[in-house]
Amino acid sequence: MRKNLWFGLVLVAGLVLVAGCAKAPQIEIDAARAALEAAKTAEAAEYAPRALAAAQDALSAMDAELTAQQKKFALFRSYKNAKTLIAAAKTASDQAAQTAAAEKEKARQESTNLIAQAKASLEEVKAALAKAPRGKGSQADIKALESDLAAAEMAIVELDNVFASGKFLQAKAKANAVISQIQNVQTAIQAAIDARTKARGGK
Repeated sequence: MRKNLWFGLVLVAGLVLVAGCAKAPQIEIDAARAALEAAKTAEAAEYAPRALAAAQDALSAMDAELTAQQKKFALFRSYKNAKTLIAAAKTASDQAAQTAAAEKEKARQESTNLIAQAKASLEEVKAALAKAPRGKGSQADIKALESDLAAAEMAIVELDNVFASGKFLQAKAKANAVISQIQNVQTAIQAAIDARTKARGGK
């Protein structure tokens, strides 16, 4: 009798233990999902797309394992492997958020430097254009260069607005484009100076 009672207690305890193990770790699952959303909020799609893709893949693997366990009879479910995948998904999402933050700061610094360079170059080339040789046949060229610089100046105003909105990668690309535009004007001015010097016999 006692033996049967003991066996029954052990069986009940075993079933309770199995049932406990068969319960999905919802707190950890929610934390993993929240971590992925945090990475998206940190603009990982723009600043850390590869890291975000890895996090999304990890979360998909987690979901697949959870679904597989849910399809099983309760007493046969095991979330041991799922817990490993859940932890991996959260870690990947945290890393995506951290990478995004670091890359965004890097883009901010780079665009800041490029905007300063664009503004300095604009002032330098405007001064050079004011001193550019003027004469018969050059007035139309001077007007064209002045128009190019005016366009570059307007582009810099727009560039400041893009930067202020926090779109640092876009600001970086626009800054490089403006710098290139200004350098083209600078090259044209230098060509005009060289041509005038040559016409005067190198004097």
